[in-house]
Amino acid sequence: MATEQRTAAKPFTFLSGVRYEHLLAGVGGGVVATSILHPLDLLKIRFAVNDGQWQLARSSRPTYSSTVINILKAEGVSGLYQGVTPNILGAGSAWGFYFFFYNAAKSKMQDGNAQKQLSALSHLFAASSAGVLTLTMTNPIWVVKTRLCLQSGDQNKSAAKSDPKVYRGFSDALVKIARHEGLKGLYSGFVPGLFGVSHGAVQFMAYEEMKNSYHNYYNQEITTKLGTMEYLGFAALSKLFAALTTYPYQVVRARLQDTKSKYSSSRDCISKIYNLEGWMGFYKGLTPNLIRVVPATMITFVVYENLSYYLLKRTKSEKVVGIVNLSDRESKK
Repeated sequence: MATEQRTAAKPFTFLSGVRYEHLLAGVGGGVVATSILHPLDLLKIRFAVNDGQWQLARSSRPTYSSTVINILKAEGVSGLYQGVTPNILGAGSAWGFYFFFYNAAKSKMQDGNAQKQLSALSHLFAASSAGVLTLTMTNPIWVVKTRLCLQSGDQNKSAAKSDPKVYRGFSDALVKIARHEGLKGLYSGFVPGLFGVSHGAVQFMAYEEMKNSYHNYYNQEITTKLGTMEYLGFAALSKLFAALTTYPYQVVRARLQDTKSKYSSSRDCISKIYNLEGWMGFYKGLTPNLIRVVPATMITFVVYENLSYYLLKRTKSEKVVGIVNLSDRESKK
């Protein structure tokens, strides 16, 4: 008599939810958005590190008016794209890893059931975990990006090969920072960056909650694909909310990563900004930042949602075709 052997179902683990489709879709979204909107990111960084007269007393850097016209006059069109290479690498890898880790953590909490709705706190935890992992892997790229964005074209052309604080490009900056400053230099701004994980966590929580509310209102499954306008609207609102609540950490991180700013620690930086510039100092560059990050997030999420849907659907179809072919082969025997 034939016996049927049943194996116990394996528990759904973090690795079980790892899907390369989310990585590729995240990279695609980050690269497209950054390629289009890099000049606005440049303006945001230059606003953030400009700390006024106190800075002039301690640094040789001129005050940045940070307008497109002035940058074009002083550095030409290429000046608007200072630091574009590490920005594309950083944004592509950051968004890719973020979506990759986030969806893996989310799948783990859903026990592999994509239709299971998670709470706001669950989304917050999944996004925070993804943020910490992503920041650890990409912080050196952001340091290089900040340094190159703050370096004028004239500095770049007249740089001596031996000058450790003048960079000729992404690889040169990475090597010089690692050689002369070590891990401390490559991970400058890491601590405020960890606080900044809350930015992504708040954004993803708001985004997921808006999508879930929309699906519930129309009595849809939560995996139902939405239209482009819905994705654009939810992405814009979630980013706006997160930016307004967590922007100050970006100012602190940019100043710690800047070679011309002399702060002994994150606490020292926060204290000096507040004492010398007031609470408004923590929001320098907010306007160009919002003009940049809101459309950037809209582009990123629309590209990600559509690309991930296509890739996941294609993978599922290939698996179904493979099963059908296998069944046909068995029936012919």
